[in-house]
Amino acid sequence: MRASKPIRFTVGQHSEGKGRWGLSRPASAALAGHDETCAHAPESISRPLDAGTGRRAHRRLCEARAAIDPVLRSAVGALAEPLDVMAGYHFGWCDPEGTIVTGAQGKALRPALTFAAAAACGGAVEQSVHAAAAVELLHNFSLVHDDVMDTDPFRHGRPTVWSIWGETNATILGDALQAAALGVLCDGAPETVTAEAVIRLAEATVMLCRGQYADCAFETRPTVSIAEYLAMATGKTGALLGCACALGALCAGADHRVVSAMHTFGIEIGFVFQLVDDFIDIWGDPEVTGKPAHSDLIHRKQSFPVVCALESGTAAGHELARLYRSRHPMTAARAARAADLIEQAGGRQRTLRRASAALDAAFAALPGDLASDDLAALAQLMAYRDH
Repeated sequence: MRASKPIRFTVGQHSEGKGRWGLSRPASAALAGHDETCAHAPESISRPLDAGTGRRAHRRLCEARAAIDPVLRSAVGALAEPLDVMAGYHFGWCDPEGTIVTGAQGKALRPALTFAAAAACGGAVEQSVHAAAAVELLHNFSLVHDDVMDTDPFRHGRPTVWSIWGETNATILGDALQAAALGVLCDGAPETVTAEAVIRLAEATVMLCRGQYADCAFETRPTVSIAEYLAMATGKTGALLGCACALGALCAGADHRVVSAMHTFGIEIGFVFQLVDDFIDIWGDPEVTGKPAHSDLIHRKQSFPVVCALESGTAAGHELARLYRSRHPMTAARAARAADLIEQAGGRQRTLRRASAALDAAFAALPGDLASDDLAALAQLMAYRDH
């Protein structure tokens, strides 16, 4: 695949681990030792983000979005009609008829991590831009499918792809984006590492799907263990972040030790990202998050604070279990009560401690001889965000 055709959006214009597919050793160790880690980690995750660090991280995000944009548009433009317009709409480039618009786009967090990992290893943007774009395409494959599975009608304030073109077409688009990710990676990754890069992206895809399956399965289960939750988060969130960091190092010519360390870093900040998401849903300000208050609780999701509270053996945990098992609708008032019970049962504090421990583990994984300031800034942006 030579993704060179520019996209045109106007109406009528179309022409390391225990096994190859298993958890890495550091991620497995994190799952095994979560209780001990939680017990000693400081609650630093709740402090505000330093202004200088925040500016640095946001600059890296903007630069990453600009760098991958031509590659993404070329890859999307190579898709068959109407998949190209559907994808362009999903990325925020056009309306459903294909007319160019300007609007909200994704944060480009994963590509920024790819570039930051490459830069830490002495690599240039040109070496890693296709890997960064491939990671973003794969991420958006998961988003399109997520919207179908969750029947979410909106994303970034706009109707989702499935709500316009239907579930079947949206599923096909997600499949096409996944295939495009592999094509883009093969098209532009350094030839000496293409095979390993493709294997890593494929492994991340399998882990992502496994994590998504577990997350959906949790919705119909009465109980979920903390270890099961963390395994789910490894796949759903950590796998692609780990892959993004590893690909950046790989494209920069780093050795196996550094590539593996970058993968571990990404897995750990994946835990941070997921846990902060869970925390914000319950205790974040809806005016800031842009999401309804307690939406996870209203849907009786088994988020990390909930799992911790249900496992606590406390009176509050038992009352929460009764609320979750009740056949009555989870009203706003019941959800607010559930949030209070989770805090009383220790779910809030355990979530903060576990996220802080994961952030510490991510920084500990980075080799000391690398220029990792950008990676650190992006990790802190993920940890100390409020939406």
